Amino acid sequence: MAPLTPAALGAALGGQVPPAGARIGLLGGSFNPAHEGHLEISQEALKRLGLDRVWWLVSPQNPLKPRHGMAPMAERLASARALAQDPRILPTGLEAGLGTSYTADTLRALAGLLPRVRFVWLMGADNLIQVHHWQDWQQIFNTVAVAVFDRPSYAFRALSGRAALSFARYRLHEGSARRLAEERPPAWVFIRCRLNPQSATDIRAASDRQSRAAGVQDGVQDPAAAPGRSANRQEM
Repeated sequence: MAPLTPAALGAALGGQVPPAGARIGLLGGSFNPAHEGHLEISQEALKRLGLDRVWWLVSPQNPLKPRHGMAPMAERLASARALAQDPRILPTGLEAGLGTSYTADTLRALAGLLPRVRFVWLMGADNLIQVHHWQDWQQIFNTVAVAVFDRPSYAFRALSGRAALSFARYRLHEGSARRLAEERPPAWVFIRCRLNPQSATDIRAASDRQSRAAGVQDGVQDPAAAPGRSANRQEM
């Protein structure tokens, strides 16, 4: 992994390198596309965790997701910037500059580059359920504080899953969420709130349905619906 120069780091952050002691939330993902759910979890994190800023880490390519159907990174980054109108939210292609594909590597690199910044990894409860499948997932909890935000119907499975049970002794009470960024890892909190259930998968599916409907209206047949073929789409 090639080291990122201070100049390149500053460029990736739009010239806004955080000062020592800054509390920065990190929301990673494909942002394919960015949507209101990303915005709501970021604003909730700013409020509930007392963060200074939230960075959206637009992934060059999520190792757990197929390349098929993935929009180019420049397009995904542009959609994120168009949505994030809050000046405290910064969409960034920082991972491309770091040359990292896995969250654990990204967090280790950021902790090395900005050792006096207090980072908090943000994730939804659906990700807590399956985070144990991520590369070096325990290292994530041991590198930065983690805030998990409830999503409809996921709370029970998330809190009874492998990751939650493995780090149960390090879980903070929800009422102590504002001091999470000051805690030495491992430390995490589960925040119950009503978040937008919208997902990028739903948005892409709706867009596909609209495109197929438009094709039928124009007399163009959807190849996936042609005789002898089935529309077998990969869930993303």
